[in-house]
Amino acid sequence: MSQQQDGKNTLRLGIPKGSLQDATLDLLRRAGWRFSASSRSYYPSGDDPEIESMLVRAQEMAHYVSEGIFDVGLTGHDWVIESGHEGDVVEVAELVYSKTSARPCRWVLAVPEASPIKTVKDLEGKRIATEVVNICNRWLEKNGVSADVVFSWGATEVKVPHLADAILEITETGSSLRANRLRVIEDVLVTTTRVVANPTALCDPWKKAKIDTLVMLLQGAIAANARVGLKMNAKRASLDAIRESLPAMRNPTVSELAEPDWVAIEVIVEETSVRELIPTLKAAGACDFIEYPLNKVIP
Repeated sequence: MSQQQDGKNTLRLGIPKGSLQDATLDLLRRAGWRFSASSRSYYPSGDDPEIESMLVRAQEMAHYVSEGIFDVGLTGHDWVIESGHEGDVVEVAELVYSKTSARPCRWVLAVPEASPIKTVKDLEGKRIATEVVNICNRWLEKNGVSADVVFSWGATEVKVPHLADAILEITETGSSLRANRLRVIEDVLVTTTRVVANPTALCDPWKKAKIDTLVMLLQGAIAANARVGLKMNAKRASLDAIRESLPAMRNPTVSELAEPDWVAIEVIVEETSVRELIPTLKAAGACDFIEYPLNKVIP
């Protein structure tokens, strides 16, 4: 990938291909960057001439960022650890989003419901199937347990009990584990998506400023994900009662209306609170409610 296009500075961005791809492209869109990726192309087209992007698997991202092939990329903290590049890249930001939810993922040790294995000590001499062999071996060593850890190429849940005694698998909700009648023994690692940067790129003032902007807007898009804007009108006499009912990020915005006895009130709230909040505000004297979505919330 080239560092400059037509003599202009270019930030080389790695976008995770696979399970995180759609969620990442949607997050970038809400942050202000639109990328279009066809099923056969590894080079998404974007609307920012200063960013050159490529799709690679999250498992490989830290390696390519450490080599300087990418200036910055998005990948899971787990894959930074598994690849052994913790000291070779800089984790400049944490972004709490995943394939299907806005929550951290967990790597968990799981066994069949009927398995006699109850604790990590019961794994002595057993076989464990997982995609994160290095993470698993580190964890076993930390617990003083010797076991046979084998790499799983996918569909890890079906490896037990016939191909392995236990698995170390990633989960967001635990639904897949429950569907396969598996029991969690212990959480091994909690992981979230990270923005990882090449140390040399961060020493370049232009690239660092571009990365800082990217991070700020991505974090703003995530902060807005579960929130909405709420506008309403009220008589000035009801303003104190309404303020007491508002769980605002800061004080609500209050604007004058043409009618001297009336004001407009605007606030940002958690989307899940709206169904209880509007009746409370209406009882306090508010009316003319307008709820609207948010793309970014930046403090």
